[in-house]
Amino acid sequence: MFDLLLPYVIGLAIGIEPHAPVEDLGSALLPPVVEGSGDLAVMGDPEPQIPTGKFTTAVEVKPILGMTKGNWVAVRAYEGQDLLYFSHLLAWRCGLWDISYGVNGAPAETVVGMEPCHDETAQPNSLTDVINYPIYATLPLDSVETVYVEVVFDDGTTDFAQFNRSEILIP
Repeated sequence: MFDLLLPYVIGLAIGIEPHAPVEDLGSALLPPVVEGSGDLAVMGDPEPQIPTGKFTTAVEVKPILGMTKGNWVAVRAYEGQDLLYFSHLLAWRCGLWDISYGVNGAPAETVVGMEPCHDETAQPNSLTDVINYPIYATLPLDSVETVYVEVVFDDGTTDFAQFNRSEILIP
């Protein structure tokens, strides 16, 4: 029975309608076209979605990020600047291709640099190089009113969220 349900569950997880005609399934697996610095770019072929227990694939991290969307970003006024934190998303980056954002109504065109995953370790999502891959962006004090965030999962799907300052403000 499980072998009959597994394709159905996987199809739902990657956004395929349960009764989609066979000819429509291929387009559901195509990589997304995303905007980046004014040019259209293809992110690549979807990565295999085999759960590893290490949370390095979209099939593993997408449910977590969906349930914790309110924690994707945070803003903090610190030493005369607004610090816009992406630490929550970066902690699940191994199932992502891209994190981008826009502030105060701007489209999500600013890409967040992501440290490579440490697949050879017990904690592949660990953040070990915050010097070269900072977990926050620095902006002028009190300048962040709203933040729009988009993520691209390594299965080619996307998600987004928009936040008001008051929702993500760290005291």
